[in-house]
Amino acid sequence: MVKNRYFVVTLISLLCILLFSLGLDDALAYRRDNILEGQWWRLLSGNFLHTNIWHLAMNLAGLWVIVLLFEQHYSAKTVALLVLSLGLMQGFGLLIFFPNTLGYVGLSGLLHGLFVYGAVQDICKGLKMGYLLTLGVILKVTYEQSFGASQEVTSLIGARVATEAHLIGVVSGFICLACVFGFNQLKSIRGC
Repeated sequence: MVKNRYFVVTLISLLCILLFSLGLDDALAYRRDNILEGQWWRLLSGNFLHTNIWHLAMNLAGLWVIVLLFEQHYSAKTVALLVLSLGLMQGFGLLIFFPNTLGYVGLSGLLHGLFVYGAVQDICKGLKMGYLLTLGVILKVTYEQSFGASQEVTSLIGARVATEAHLIGVVSGFICLACVFGFNQLKSIRGC
């Protein structure tokens, strides 16, 4: 069993690099029409694709920074389960709540969920910085919903920044936290 969180992050990074190198967007990108025709894998696989090398580099840097920043909260199992859960919630969230989003690629929505998870775990461990980090990501996403993403980032990645994915990521991070807290509460009640 893999016990090192950085091994899992390395595998995710290598997967993203491999998919980028192979140029499998046509087969794997989140495409609403294809998903509705039964290509359900796109709900998850689109998260691991990127528009260009800058998009890939920024997302992978973000992944590593988040796991390093909150490493005390991320075991290998936690990282793997969160990436899978947040990735699926990302896909379903776009499909259900944002029907005008026809295509999406990138880790950024998932990264927002990982960030929220770590920041709130900081709060639970008594680290006051967690409050500031949680408030910061909420304000960032609120700003993006009102005013959009920065033109610089849009130009750099060569595509529209899917700010709706960031919103879904934050909400999904809170949902994952609620599930973990609920599961832990149930375990303590049952004496497991």
